[in-house]
Amino acid sequence: MDLNDIRAWHTAILMFSFIGIIFWAYSKRRKSSFDEAANLPFADQDQHEATIKKENLS
Repeated sequence: MDLNDIRAWHTAILMFSFIGIIFWAYSKRRKSSFDEAANLPFADQDQHEATIKKENLS
């Protein structure tokens, strides 16, 4: 086994890992958890708006 064989195996392993990650990321089972994570920055928007209103009244 020479260096070129190691490079070929390394390339194949990385390619299959990449394809596996793509299938994992776009699977229908994970969609709900990804949607929830995407909306986390907006989770406390109501509390933020209430704080802004309270500060404006002062």
